[in-house]
Amino acid sequence: MRRTILLAIFAAFIAEPILAQDIGGHYIVQGTNFDGSPYGGEAEITLTSSTTCEIVWITESTSSSGICMRNGPAFSAGYVLGDSIGLVVYQVMSDGALNGLWTLAGQEGSGTELLVPAQ
Repeated sequence: MRRTILLAIFAAFIAEPILAQDIGGHYIVQGTNFDGSPYGGEAEITLTSSTTCEIVWITESTSSSGICMRNGPAFSAGYVLGDSIGLVVYQVMSDGALNGLWTLAGQEGSGTELLVPAQ
């Protein structure tokens, strides 16, 4: 019994970094602005550790970059867009897509964003 519990704890510590590593790569961006208007583009996530990364978005005429982190099914990023600081929180879906909400500091409202792994 004790051995089974120790193996389960060990597996949990090993599994989390492996899950974090599967987030890096190229994504197609589909989103909505605060007013509901759509936008699209691409994003690139580059791992910097087993749980942290850098992210760059290129959406239509805008580009932004930031840092990101995964914790189980949650994935979040802080970023700079022009003179504004933003935050996006995603749910990691079973198909590898990231489904999220984003906002900018000092502004009311939020937008949506879906990152779909590029094939």
